[in-house]
Amino acid sequence: MLIAGVLAALFASIAYGVSSVLQAHGARSSHDAALARGETGLSTETGAPTLRSTVLAMLTVYFIVGTVMDVAGFVGGAVSARLAPLFLSQTIISANLVITAVLGIFVLKIRLHARDWVAIAVVLLALCALGVSAKENPRQTESMLFHWVLLGATAALVVVSVALVRWLGSRAAIAAGLSAGALFGAVAISVRVLDGLDPFSLSTLFADPALYALALAGGGGFYLHTVALQLGSVNGATAALVVGETVVPGVIGVIFLGDETVNGLAWLAVLGFIAAVVGAVTVAWSGAVEASAQAEAQAE
Repeated sequence: MLIAGVLAALFASIAYGVSSVLQAHGARSSHDAALARGETGLSTETGAPTLRSTVLAMLTVYFIVGTVMDVAGFVGGAVSARLAPLFLSQTIISANLVITAVLGIFVLKIRLHARDWVAIAVVLLALCALGVSAKENPRQTESMLFHWVLLGATAALVVVSVALVRWLGSRAAIAAGLSAGALFGAVAISVRVLDGLDPFSLSTLFADPALYALALAGGGGFYLHTVALQLGSVNGATAALVVGETVVPGVIGVIFLGDETVNGLAWLAVLGFIAAVVGAVTVAWSGAVEASAQAEAQAE
C-alpha cells in the first residue's frame, strides 16, 4: 500500500511539473505567434492579459495537453492521499517544482543557477529520507465529528482568506499563496478521510461532509492561487503555496489521522520534511518556475 501511494504521488508530481511547463510553453507560443501576425490588444493598460490573449493560450495543443496532465495529477494525488502518510505524499507532490525547473531548461530555455541545483539535490535527498522513515499505516476510521470540523474549518479558512486578500490588496500575493496552499492541503485531507469510496457507495459519499469540504477547498484554493499569481510576486506566492500544501496536511495527518514513522526514525522524517519544504521553496524562486507560473496566471 505504501509503495503504491508513493508511486501515485510520484506520478502526480511528474504530471503537475510537466503540465506547468507545457502550459507555459503554450502561452508563450500563442503570444509570440499573435505578435508575429501583427495582432494587437493582447494586454491591458496594466499589463494583464486580455480575454482574447487568454483564449488563444488555452486553445494551443500544449496548453490542452497540460490541462489533461493537471487532471491526471489530481487523480494521482488523490490515490496517494488514501494510501500513504500525508507528510510523505504531499511532500512528494510539492516536488513537481523540481520537474518544472529541470524541464524549463529545455522547453522554456531557462538557465538554472548553482543555488537551484543545490536546492533540487536537497529535495531529492529529503524525499529519500522521508521514504525510508515513513511507516505504512492502516487507514483509520475517523469520527464523523472530524468530518464536520473539517468542513467548518475549510469554510472558515475560505472566508478569512478572501477577506484578508481584499484587505491587503496588491500586497496579498504571499497571503493568497499560503491560503491557497492550505486549502489544497485540505483537499488532500478530505480525500484521505472521505467515506463511500471503498467500498463504493454514492449515498455514503454524498452524506459525508468531507465531500463538500473537498469541493469548497478545491474551488477556494484555485481562486486564491490565481489571485496570488496575478498580483505579481510569482516566486513568493509559489513558495508560500508549497509551505501551505505540505505543512498543513502533514501536521494534521500525524496528529489526527494516525500517520507514523518507523520506530527510531522520527528524527529522520522531521529532518527530511523540513529539508524538502525548504528546498522546494528555494526551487520556487527559479526562473523556470516563475515563467510557468506567470503563464498559468495569464491563462487563468
